[in-house]
Amino acid sequence: MSKIKVNEVENRTGSTLTLGKSGTTIQMACGATQTGFGRTGTVDWCTTAKTAPFTSVSGNGYFINTSGGAVTVTLPSSPSAGDIVSIKDYADTFDTNAVTVGRGGSKIGGLCLDATLNTEGDSITLVYVDGTKGWLNIQTDDTVQANLFVAATGGTITTCGDFKVHTFTSSGCFQVTSAGQPSGSTKVDYLVVAGGGAGGRDAGAGGGAGGLRIGAITVPGPSSPLVAPGGLPVSVQTYPITVGAGGATNSSPGCVAGSGANSIFSTITSAGGGGAGGQGNGSVNGSPGGSGGGASPGTAGSGNTPPVSPPQGNNGGSKTGGTASGGGGGGATAVGSNATSCQGAAGGNGLDVSPIFGSAPQPFYQTDVPTAGPTANGTFAGGGGGGPRGPAYAPGYTAQGGDGGGGDGRGTGTESGYEGVVNSGGGGGGGPAGASPSTAGAGGSGIVIIRYKFQ
Repeated sequence: MSKIKVNEVENRTGSTLTLGKSGTTIQMACGATQTGFGRTGTVDWCTTAKTAPFTSVSGNGYFINTSGGAVTVTLPSSPSAGDIVSIKDYADTFDTNAVTVGRGGSKIGGLCLDATLNTEGDSITLVYVDGTKGWLNIQTDDTVQANLFVAATGGTITTCGDFKVHTFTSSGCFQVTSAGQPSGSTKVDYLVVAGGGAGGRDAGAGGGAGGLRIGAITVPGPSSPLVAPGGLPVSVQTYPITVGAGGATNSSPGCVAGSGANSIFSTITSAGGGGAGGQGNGSVNGSPGGSGGGASPGTAGSGNTPPVSPPQGNNGGSKTGGTASGGGGGGATAVGSNATSCQGAAGGNGLDVSPIFGSAPQPFYQTDVPTAGPTANGTFAGGGGGGPRGPAYAPGYTAQGGDGGGGDGRGTGTESGYEGVVNSGGGGGGGPAGASPSTAGAGGSGIVIIRYKFQ
């Protein structure tokens, strides 16, 4: 068989160029593109089944195997009239794992929406017509449906009934591939918890919890007034996710501890928890933040700073009487307690989010830590407990961290306050006075959880 290699073929005379003779089939290689011919009504089929997301090429047909999971097919961008793409269910599994047909910037059936193929054995042939209708299915059985529900990727994804839950324990991206429709879903529930503040040293106070902001499309009653109703609308785009780190402990007495870092999803920013003060060589104030850091004595940090509605946290506690001891850090639902004796004060409790995100156990709730407030029940953002005067005055004493990962303050062992629980937003516990060295607990890192109805 001979082969001719040229870049361009032109007719010598007239306006007609004939390729082949009558009865001859002219075949294009799979993956090759053509323009200017208009719709021929036929496609070249790629016989290697697709199992991963890909962008289609005009003139090709694709067998898609979704037995291992859903697949997204993106139509060609900037199509010309007559461009054609075909799709066929390879393993009769579209009903189990649907195919999303990304519109590639053009309309499908006159709508600015991606399409879904979710019928067993589905096959379609789409032809691009014009800017008004875009891609139309020319097969008799029109099985192309617009996506009714939000679809997305990113984080650790779990399924809970009709809902998908995306959990981010570190920074990443939440990529929305379908914005859905009002008859399905167009919004998401969210939980955005910032990093908790660190506890103070030397009769130090407890660190403030990271700011907690939560929103839900439907708020089941009774529900906390901290839950913003209505959820958050999303569009087809990539949303950067920031998960705030916990605050670091201070390096010397008389210094305020480190505050936590912010967590961010879309328009929702939760402020890091305020670092705690310690007695040291004088009073050191607690820092403001999502929840305020405690003080010993000094002035406790204010919560819900900067202010948002519903509020993201509460004030820290201080020392109102007695000898050296630390106030508790503020929590999502309660202020930090004030210390009145040699013993440190308890941190403020966090929020139980299980009415929105499901009863415990859930894989995205944190594991309980014996030296901090409980988290496995679905509670986040507890304040750290304050440190006592010291082991000689409060032997074996532990100031309870707030429910939701707030670290306990303590006066025995290594003479260090306990850390806030990782990915809880809990504040760190305060360290005792009269010990050398006297250290405190770091704040727990934050978390971002996003939930939406997918079927």
